[in-house]
Amino acid sequence: MTDTDGPSSFRLAYVPGVTPTKWVKVWNERLPQVPLALVAVPAAAGAQLLLDGGAEAGLVRLPVDRTSLSAIPLYTEVTVVVIPTEHALAAATEVMAEDLADEIVLHPLDDTLEWSGARPGLPALERPATTADAVELAAAGVGVLVVPQSLARLHHRKDLTYRPVADAPQSQVVLSWPQDNTTDLVEELIGIVRGRTVNSSRGRAQPAPEPKQKAKPKPKQQPKPQPAGRRGSPKPGRRGKPGRRS
Repeated sequence: MTDTDGPSSFRLAYVPGVTPTKWVKVWNERLPQVPLALVAVPAAAGAQLLLDGGAEAGLVRLPVDRTSLSAIPLYTEVTVVVIPTEHALAAATEVMAEDLADEIVLHPLDDTLEWSGARPGLPALERPATTADAVELAAAGVGVLVVPQSLARLHHRKDLTYRPVADAPQSQVVLSWPQDNTTDLVEELIGIVRGRTVNSSRGRAQPAPEPKQKAKPKPKQQPKPQPAGRRGSPKPGRRGKPGRRS
């Protein structure tokens, strides 16, 4: 499918913790005639927004429905545990999931981490609605929170810190879009996030360069006229003194 009507803008959704700034800059340099509109979306709603047509593409976290959405992996994040600064685990540089066994581990409804087995720690009485709510509860000492590192940075507070959880599942950020709507502009965005140059053969075709004009041939120079005189006569030289006779 291609962009035949020349869309006035391209909508790019992004979930909390993802920073699209560097790709937006490249887009604006390459496609100034098509503004890139950023659409902030909650982590749990990113995939559905794409399916509902709320954006042409999105920077979201796995998992997504691969039967209806295409996805290109971009990067993987470290998983951390968010704890109060005075917590005992704050003295460690890295923790293991088993270190959280006696902790109440908050599990917000917008969590995207997929554990292969049981989640670590003790469950709270109820799940917070959002990661932001869970951060507030962690600051209040209700429990600890396991999240991708970018979310810990996003919700940074002076009374909280975080430490990597070495054996926790990691969060993968992908560029995703509906499979039946792979437009030229989507291809252009794919090239940008993959670091392709503007002259790459993939993506939207670039305008062909104008043919160079051939230089006009220089007119042939006519031979300079020779001075009148005898053929084969020597060229005039400087007049000097006559030599002595022997």
